[in-house]
Amino acid sequence: MDLSAIFPFADEIGYLGLALVSFFGSLVPFVPLPSFILLTTMSAGDKFNIHYLAIIAALTSTAAKQIIFLISYEGRRIITEKTRARMRPFERLVKRYGAAAAFVAAATPIPDDLIYIPLGLAKYNPLRFFISTLVGKLILSYVLVLLSHFFGMTYVEPFLEDVDSPVIVYVGFGIFVAIMGISIILLLRLDWEKILGRFAPWTTQKDDENPH
Repeated sequence: MDLSAIFPFADEIGYLGLALVSFFGSLVPFVPLPSFILLTTMSAGDKFNIHYLAIIAALTSTAAKQIIFLISYEGRRIITEKTRARMRPFERLVKRYGAAAAFVAAATPIPDDLIYIPLGLAKYNPLRFFISTLVGKLILSYVLVLLSHFFGMTYVEPFLEDVDSPVIVYVGFGIFVAIMGISIILLLRLDWEKILGRFAPWTTQKDDENPH
């Protein structure tokens, strides 16, 4: 199956369509794949300006992640105190490396919300979060755009050569979302004090005891 079959309307929706897919795809936690595929599909060939594509994707995905971050920032009003108590060591860990953690999560195709949500809960600086995330998203977007533009889709399409219908890919998206949903539930339910106490004991200290 040709990759363009997943987004047969890519040429018609243009930059605005990419902005919408990138924003809403990033706004839903753990669902970056559709926007990644649309971005690389539109980058192949010369119909679209590759710089516009990369910048649009980076700006809109960063805006969506900022919303998730700010919702998490006020999340202590939503999450129970018992869950917050379990999460605090992990919050301290990601907050200590806040800018670097946000950058790495943005610049790599990992489920970045696993980092962004704890950063919000830990009340990390929103401006630093935005700048780090934007820089990371710009790097990731340019990598995807340049690979697709100069090397075509040959590095992706071999994985789809035995797939007959885009429906299979859509189902795969759904399974991926379900797995990521389970991951965030586990993130909230794990006893981080016990886990991190072995490797980073400073994360288990009370805030007023923590020198970092």
